Amino acid sequence: MPTDTPSPAPFSLTSPAFRAGEGIPSRYTCDGRDVSPPLGWTDVPAGTKALMLTVTDPDARGFVHWVAWDVPPDGGGLAEGASGALPGGAAEGRNDFGRTGWGGPCPPSGTHRYVFTLTALSAPLGLPRGSLLEAVQREAVRVKIEETQLEGTYRR
Repeated sequence: MPTDTPSPAPFSLTSPAFRAGEGIPSRYTCDGRDVSPPLGWTDVPAGTKALMLTVTDPDARGFVHWVAWDVPPDGGGLAEGASGALPGGAAEGRNDFGRTGWGGPCPPSGTHRYVFTLTALSAPLGLPRGSLLEAVQREAVRVKIEETQLEGTYRR
């Protein structure tokens, strides 16, 4: 027998700075201020205790631009420039530029895609600041609930 209960809205990640599939403004890149873009999320899955955020460039063999974990799920998002000043308990890892925190798009030429992945976790990871993406993902596998993605592009 069918029910009239609406299905839950999907877990989603957006940015007021750019729409999915569109260009990331230069202020968030190596050609601008190179600050992390504002992000927002909705409909975090039940049981989520922490969030993990990764930003990679699949057009550059998965080049890591940002990895952050243990982000509180109840904040609804991160403000522009949040890298380096994440909310309580959150930590950032080392990107492929060799720095901890955000490293904006900086393709050598052409248009590249940047995949922002937000993962809902059933428990915080508790890893040390500066951890590498591989180590963070290895720990996250055991507590992953669901993930959502936002993709933007940048052309030099």
